[in-house]
Order: sequence, then structure tokens, then C-alpha cells
Amino acid sequence: MLVFITILDLIATVHAFFGYSNGLQNSWSKHSQHCAGQYQSPVHIESHTAMPLAIPALEIVGFHNLIPRPISMTNNGHSVVIKPSGNGYAKIFGALLEDIYEVEHIHFHWGKKNNRGSEHVINGIRFAMEMHIVTRNQNYSTFNEALMYDDGLAVLAFFFNVREEDNPSLKPITHDMSLVQPDGSVAYLTHTFTLASLLPQNMDYFYTYRGSLTTPPCSEVVTWIVFPDPMPVSISQIAKFRHLSDGNGHLSDNYRHIQHRGHRKIFVRRFPTVLNTYKNIYRSINSPQFWGLDKHQNNTV
Repeated sequence: MLVFITILDLIATVHAFFGYSNGLQNSWSKHSQHCAGQYQSPVHIESHTAMPLAIPALEIVGFHNLIPRPISMTNNGHSVVIKPSGNGYAKIFGALLEDIYEVEHIHFHWGKKNNRGSEHVINGIRFAMEMHIVTRNQNYSTFNEALMYDDGLAVLAFFFNVREEDNPSLKPITHDMSLVQPDGSVAYLTHTFTLASLLPQNMDYFYTYRGSLTTPPCSEVVTWIVFPDPMPVSISQIAKFRHLSDGNGHLSDNYRHIQHRGHRKIFVRRFPTVLNTYKNIYRSINSPQFWGLDKHQNNTV
């Protein structure tokens, strides 16, 4: 049986100013100073300027197991958030991550029309929807604690383009989505699923860079791993996202403006030719200069 309750925002503290109109986005920094930081996300990723690097593969653990129930689905007024009751059921490591990260939740960003919706832009293309799998460094016991450290979070970003046929992998999520139409409501998914079912078949190719949360408080504690090849979402499936309410109308175009990249480096994975390449990378990934960051970057929220 599906149960509705009103809850606090599961991603960040609810702010009255938090909205996606031009005016409201411009006001984020007045209430959360980190939203005006140097290393904000999302960014425009261009393949011809990304730096090729022999990066280790991203390793996933527990992604092929069914997510433990109950699994809540929340309309927090800014996105729809999928979160199991516990943590530690799935983890990632590898790529340019020095530690192991535990999956916290999944959420989505989408557009009112099919030619927009994603937060990151790849070679001038904005996709219809972007999915974030948010993970927390297991060295920190809570999400809020992780926000206090530069290496606190890693977010996997995936894109979707609209097609006619349903994407079977999204059905466990879209099946119950009409039940969280009101802003601030939550239901529990009827069916469980595996995280692997939501992923593209080929995850060998990705971009990675250092940035921030794309919602207030915009903490600059995120290692982004962005997979550029889009997956399908049907017209009827994305319509269910677009019919959610933000309290004032339909929730859509819930993506942040592109932020200045500055001197940050965006790396693109290339396959290594020698084992020593990996060793050389890991000697320097903790250096801010490696990522193109100011060495005096603050490591607090």
C-alpha cells in the first residue's frame, strides 16, 4: 500500500528562495554564498578541450542486486528523489576517486520541452533529462558531514533523449510517479529494481571534473563523473515527470544555468597503455593543481 506523507527536502535544506526561474537562480548566492563560488556546476563540456587521460575504470559494487525495500519516491518541489531506507547497499570506486563511495540517492532534472532539461551540456547539446546517482565518501558517516570536505561526494550523471518506445528500466519509477504529484509528498515504490538496469551498457567512456552541488547550498565538494551517451525515455514516461507539481504549477525546467568553468580541468577517459600510468595519476589526484583548482580552496561547506 502506498502511503503519502509530507516531508522535508531530502537533498538540501528547503529555502523559500529556491526556484529555477532566472530571477530565483540569480538570488541563490544571496542566501547561500557557495552558490557564487569559483568551482560551481553544471558546466559545458566540450570534447575537443577535454584532457585525455588514462583513467582507471569506474568500478561498481552491488549495482546488480535489487535495491532493498522500502524505497521512497519523493517530490521535494525541485526534483523527484529515489531513496532506499538504508545506505551501504551499493558502492563505487576507481576512476579518479581515491576512496570508496556509497550510493545515497537518485534524482532527476528535466525540461518542459524535449530540447532541454539536462544540467550539463555536451558539445552544445542539452538533453531532455539528466539523472544523478549521488554517492557519499564512506569516510564520512552522513550526507551533511560529507558536505564539509572537498572529497565528500561523487555524482554520476547520465543523459536521456526522448523516443517513442518506453524505456523498461524506468518503469519501476514512472509506474508510481503520479502518486507523488503534489509538492512535498512521498510514496513507496511498488516494485524494486537494480541500479545496473538504469545504466548504459558501455560505461568505459566518461568525463570527470571537480565541481559542486547544483542546488543550494552549492557546496564545492563533488567529483563529477559524466557519461555522455544518452539513453532513451519515452514521451509518455517523461510526461509523468513533467506533471509533477512544484507547489505553483508543473515542475519542469528544473536545471541550473551553466556555470563558469574557469581554469578547471575536465578529463576524458582514455585507456591506459602501461600500468605505471595509473600509479602516476594517483600520486597527484589529491593536488588541487591536478584539477585546475586554487590551492587555497576552502574545504568547508
